[in-house]
Amino acid sequence: MAEKKDYYETLGVAKGASEADIKKAYRKLAKQHHPDTNPDDDVSEHKFKEATEAYEVLSDDNKRAKYDQFGHAAFDNGAGAGGFRGGFDFGDMGDVFGDIFGDFFGGGGRRQSSNAPTKGANLRANIKLAFEEAIFGIEKEIQVTTSDPCDTCHSTGAKPGTSPEQCPTCRGAGQVRYNQQTLFGTVSSVKTCNHCQGSGKIIKDKCTDCQGSGYVRRNKKISVSIPEGIDNGQSIRLKGKGEPGKNGGPRGDILLTIYIEPHSHFERQDIDIHYTMPISFAQAALGDELEVPTIDGNVKYEMKAGTQTNTRFRLKGKGVPKLGNPKVRGDQYITVVIEVPRNLSDKQTELLKEFAAISKTISDENGGDKKKKWYDKVKDVFE
Repeated sequence: MAEKKDYYETLGVAKGASEADIKKAYRKLAKQHHPDTNPDDDVSEHKFKEATEAYEVLSDDNKRAKYDQFGHAAFDNGAGAGGFRGGFDFGDMGDVFGDIFGDFFGGGGRRQSSNAPTKGANLRANIKLAFEEAIFGIEKEIQVTTSDPCDTCHSTGAKPGTSPEQCPTCRGAGQVRYNQQTLFGTVSSVKTCNHCQGSGKIIKDKCTDCQGSGYVRRNKKISVSIPEGIDNGQSIRLKGKGEPGKNGGPRGDILLTIYIEPHSHFERQDIDIHYTMPISFAQAALGDELEVPTIDGNVKYEMKAGTQTNTRFRLKGKGVPKLGNPKVRGDQYITVVIEVPRNLSDKQTELLKEFAAISKTISDENGGDKKKKWYDKVKDVFE
């Protein structure tokens, strides 16, 4: 009897090859030399058997360890490479054979029946909201186009007075089973019936309103409750408002994406609101009680004298309600920016020159009093 070929050499891998490398090598050889792709080819059949025997040993950690230590002698008693002595362990090799047979015969294994109830497709839609609508929530109405059961045929797809018939090819199963003889026995694969497209039924006289589909397209108006605090780009799922399911399955959903129109002067960042407020030089220098716009209306804020441009202050709780917990609100941040006046009047120019002169030449206590009096003079002129 000829000496057996080394298993690693048979698969074309190194002795330290990983499990993934061994599986990949075997899969390649099995596809290349499988008897079903090489009928009446004794050489290919022999190589396929060699590769399968080698893989059965090297894919099993215990068998591989014995083989690495004792070689083929480890299995001379018939207890080892049972691939050609005691039968294959298909439980261990099923994933590989499944891959191979799937390539040869179009797939295998368990499949869901093609005429089983399935959920309908989801629809996507967009909606624009005003800044305040997104913050405080609102009831809106959107228009979508979906399929509805045909009233004429009551969604059977058949012309009134007729009924769908059982598909003679699949006998109503929606699938056809194919058997293929292989070296390892009969391999079965299941495919969707081409005659009825998986429905299990044949419609000879189609309904003229729905063209046999059982559904008609309609425009619908749907009321949507927009929650407080929703943000730009977020989505709302409208369950059961999408396309109808097949074979009695539930409808899909509508995924509604929110787009918020920008505000003229408010800017939103998460649940906080930012606002830039212009003030005059006199207000900044002398301080003032500001009327600050917020989403709840104007509020008063006492600004201190000597406030610098780009100073920011906070109005607590005047921001956006938190989505899902509207009792929690963000804050509003106000940044004050001093506006430099343009096209000064003669009086304004005169007062500013006086201020410049005082600022440059007087630094004693009396000068400080004079500055205070000057501030009082310009307050009304520059506001």
